[in-house]
Amino acid sequence: MQRTAAVLLSLFSLWLFASAAQAEIKTQWIDYKQGDTALAGYLAYDDGVAGKRPGVLLLHRRDGMSELTLQNAQMYARQGYVVFAADIFGKDVRPKTVAEQEAQSKLYSDNRPLMRARALAGLDVLRANPMVDASKIAIVGYCFGGEVAIELAETGAPILGSVTIHGSFRGFPADAAKNIHGRVLILHGADDPVAPIPEVVGLISQLRAANVAWELNLYSGTAHGFSTPKNAAEERANAESKSATARFFRQVFGL
Repeated sequence: MQRTAAVLLSLFSLWLFASAAQAEIKTQWIDYKQGDTALAGYLAYDDGVAGKRPGVLLLHRRDGMSELTLQNAQMYARQGYVVFAADIFGKDVRPKTVAEQEAQSKLYSDNRPLMRARALAGLDVLRANPMVDASKIAIVGYCFGGEVAIELAETGAPILGSVTIHGSFRGFPADAAKNIHGRVLILHGADDPVAPIPEVVGLISQLRAANVAWELNLYSGTAHGFSTPKNAAEERANAESKSATARFFRQVFGL
């Protein structure tokens, strides 16, 4: 009996290995526009998944369409989703220095209609993809993209869930949270000087007033930008935020 079980386990392991070997993460750059502005987003999906599947809109950090943004898109694609990393800044805009990144993100923080338009343009590309079940869309934003994620959700876009990872939460109209569809997950550093706890509490107050389902995970010893960790506490926060996001997506997609 034990030998039979061992054989079955070995066969199952070989099947899993063969399935993983056959699966391949496909990626491609997609040119699109918002108004007259040329944009270039990044699509990632598992070629081994058949049929329509949920879609994830990824909203980049203040460093734009960086290598980390592309890696994160591939990470979510490995979970079985079609992922589109939307380009908020523009096809030829790639800020390098911190000063350039801050200046670029400020353009959109100061112009919320433009921020919303750029995010919605990316959402439209994802929803139109033939591999995507357009009834199952979630969004995840990092840093600047965390701010964009809430701004997009507050447009009333048909989204099942929104994740913000070390985002900032200034400038939202007090009653805009009533437009949010689906749940909100906030993953945040307890020692974040860019978006301190009172700012997070302000957002939660708006979500509560609008009866939006929300969840907050606070990571001790963790400052802003922990997706590029600088110490052991931020390494832990980065790992736990990835697990929390994966769990959240499975829940909102009913998987």
